[in-house]
Amino acid sequence: MDQAILQNLEAAVGRDNDPWIVGDFAFAREIERASVERIPGRKHLIVGNQDKPWVRKLGWASVNAIVSVQDGDQWFLLCHYPMMTWKHARRGAVHLFGHVHNNWHGSRNSVNVCVDLWDFKPMQAGDILRRAKTLPKNKHWHDVEPGADIGDEDHEAKWGLVDTRPRGLGASSAQPLRLGP
Repeated sequence: MDQAILQNLEAAVGRDNDPWIVGDFAFAREIERASVERIPGRKHLIVGNQDKPWVRKLGWASVNAIVSVQDGDQWFLLCHYPMMTWKHARRGAVHLFGHVHNNWHGSRNSVNVCVDLWDFKPMQAGDILRRAKTLPKNKHWHDVEPGADIGDEDHEAKWGLVDTRPRGLGASSAQPLRLGP
């Protein structure tokens, strides 16, 4: 499986891209450094529960527990763990997570980007937004963000959640990403 993921990354990610790994990069110490070096582009790690201190020192362009990333007008909040609400959630920022593997696909504004659910291939912002539209509304949204609506057409148009651009996070050209464990 690791080899398939690396081959998919090598085939889809360019030197000038920024692939984001949303946690749990590796378990077997002997393959880590070679694996990171094989991934093209400026590699970024969102720390997951399996990412020990030595994994965080493997040559990443950045290492964070949580980060906001913009693609065009669309904001994404990346964190290994699912969250109930996050910065700019009311303004249409989509939360990307992976910790739960294939146990929960997410909701309309919080998408599981674990590679288990994406055929072990990198995905782009447009792919993620299209999948988000197929997911159910977060049934607790009004409990944590009273008065804010998410997942209706007016909200999506207002905050730019309808995205057909073939771009990846953080760049103006196609930029496939590996998001999730």
